[in-house]
Amino acid sequence: MDRYIEFVTNHWLLCIALGVVTFLLLQELIDTLFRKFESLSPLLVVSKMNNDKTVVIDVREANEFKNGHIDSAINTPLGNFEKHIDQLKQHKHNPLIVVCQTGTRSAPACKKLTAAGFDQVFSMTGGMQSWQENNYPIIKLNNI
Repeated sequence: MDRYIEFVTNHWLLCIALGVVTFLLLQELIDTLFRKFESLSPLLVVSKMNNDKTVVIDVREANEFKNGHIDSAINTPLGNFEKHIDQLKQHKHNPLIVVCQTGTRSAPACKKLTAAGFDQVFSMTGGMQSWQENNYPIIKLNNI
């Protein structure tokens, strides 16, 4: 036991870093275990979109949406997402795929949708950046 105490006193910065990394990993694990939505790769999103009832919700800002989005996606920016949840209630029992630019903004939107009682909520990993890297089709509204 004395050796552990000696190690900690001699390498306190390393021990703090280990504690922080452990905490962050545990936090991510707990968040993953208790979230009520799934993450899908762009390939799985395409196969899910082949279902006619699947709805794609793009939570990027309007200017990002105009620069390129998935066909038939509904633009609902994350900044005022709560205001638009009522408009999405008609799709409550349909599969919803939430998309953002890199995959970080879609998780909070998915949490809000599952809290509002939506059944099938999915987040696309990597967002539109991953979608475009896979050369999947996008619609641009720059000319409109």
